[in-house]
Amino acid sequence: MPDYNALISFLLKPLLTYPEALRVDFESNSKSDRVWIRVAFNPEDRGRVFGKGGRTIQAVRTVVMTAAQEFGHSARFEVFDPTPNATSDDYQDRSSENQERQQFQIERPRINVEKPKRRETIN
Repeated sequence: MPDYNALISFLLKPLLTYPEALRVDFESNSKSDRVWIRVAFNPEDRGRVFGKGGRTIQAVRTVVMTAAQEFGHSARFEVFDPTPNATSDDYQDRSSENQERQQFQIERPRINVEKPKRRETIN
């Protein structure tokens, strides 16, 4: 069985500003043919780990899945968020601010402008 903890640490620690915050949780079923791997890290490192469009974390996921397949395992790789409600609270704060702004918007007068008339061409 591959050492998933060492593999993930090898792949992710160079990307992290706070490598000591990296946590890898590994579980397998009784037959050891299915593997669940959960990774957690400091929320400030989220952008570095996920990369542009999620490409970095997808590459890590691909390496881990390939290693699992080599040993005949079915792997599931998840990123665990240690602060799951932080982003939703921020979203709620921003949406309430937007609602307040919409209440105080000033109505602007509408200006009617005539469209230019089309010239007729004579053949």
